[in-house]
Amino acid sequence: MTKTAKGKRPVYLENPQIDKLLAMVMALTGEVSVLRDRLDTIERLLEVKGILSATEIEGYQPDAKVINEREKCRAEYIARVLRVVQEELEALSQD
Repeated sequence: MTKTAKGKRPVYLENPQIDKLLAMVMALTGEVSVLRDRLDTIERLLEVKGILSATEIEGYQPDAKVINEREKCRAEYIARVLRVVQEELEALSQD
């Protein structure tokens, strides 16, 4: 379950819209950084243990089930990234 901060969002720059964009970019940066570290760890372990090579990983072709699962995860991820915009839209619709 996603936690949502209470209260007004702090404004650091002159334009609150730029602050929101910055928040989204920083959320993406954090997600990508963690994913890159984890992926690097997994690929190194697989190679060291002789389980998979980098070439095999690059050549992988997902089946329909995997594609569907990835699409679902991607949609949830995008929703988290765009959470700031969604909250603003919800606030505007309540007015």
